[in-house]
Amino acid sequence: MKTSALVSCEWLQKNLDTENQVILDATFFLPKQRRNAKKEFQQQHLPGAHFFDIDEVADLSNTLSHMLPKADYFSSAVGKMGISNNTLVLIYDNNHFFAAARVWWMFRVFGHNHVHIIDGGQTRWRQLNYPMSSEQPTSITKKFKAQYCSELVFNLKQMKFVLTNKSRQIIDARSTDSYLGQRRLAETTLQPGHIPGSINIPYAHLMDSTQKTLFSDQTLQSLFEHAHINLSNPIVTTCGSGVSAAVLALALYQSGCKDIPVYDGSWAEWGRQVDTPKHTKKLHER
Repeated sequence: MKTSALVSCEWLQKNLDTENQVILDATFFLPKQRRNAKKEFQQQHLPGAHFFDIDEVADLSNTLSHMLPKADYFSSAVGKMGISNNTLVLIYDNNHFFAAARVWWMFRVFGHNHVHIIDGGQTRWRQLNYPMSSEQPTSITKKFKAQYCSELVFNLKQMKFVLTNKSRQIIDARSTDSYLGQRRLAETTLQPGHIPGSINIPYAHLMDSTQKTLFSDQTLQSLFEHAHINLSNPIVTTCGSGVSAAVLALALYQSGCKDIPVYDGSWAEWGRQVDTPKHTKKLHER
């Protein structure tokens, strides 16, 4: 039987009061969106949800934003949310899977596979006229023991190896203009372009534009095949800063590729290096 990373809003509405279950609101906005995810959570969220901040549950010593924290730090943070190794974790966001997939991936990196994403998130929940809440959650701290799964994470050294040896297909989740190096960058230390040989599949193309639910497994498989991705061969995903790359990893998981690594530093790291090649070729150039 095929396992899915998703649960529907309809399923959750019927199972809101299930014991040993924690709902996480992982909403995250880019600075250009000028929205405050934590404030919006305080105003309204799914009933019983806790707020998961990817910029706080992160390696705060790293100059790059929201990089993976150490295992002990992650264990402590999620334990305070009432999560143990036996807890069913359900994640959603209010920004089209943008960070819900990242948090889903983080739990899997730290050995917790009893985790699902609420398909469509808050957008779909509200479309169905299900109740929202402004009540601030409380929880009893539980013990969570992380077990780091290194195969789900790639670093700069590994990506250089992939590029040199062509050992994996690289998929870039950024918008096409960012991938092509056509979008103006606010940071002068960050160069435009993409990793040579990478294939661009913008994460926004993976979901239904109205319901904001992920496309069906069959549609996702067709989308990857149309982009000349061989699902039988090794893959690694990348993006701007390791967030939307996890949406690609989620879509690949639904397509039967269960252990796809995410390049955590992504372009925020690669694009700042002096010795990394950057390509700004036209989209259809071969």
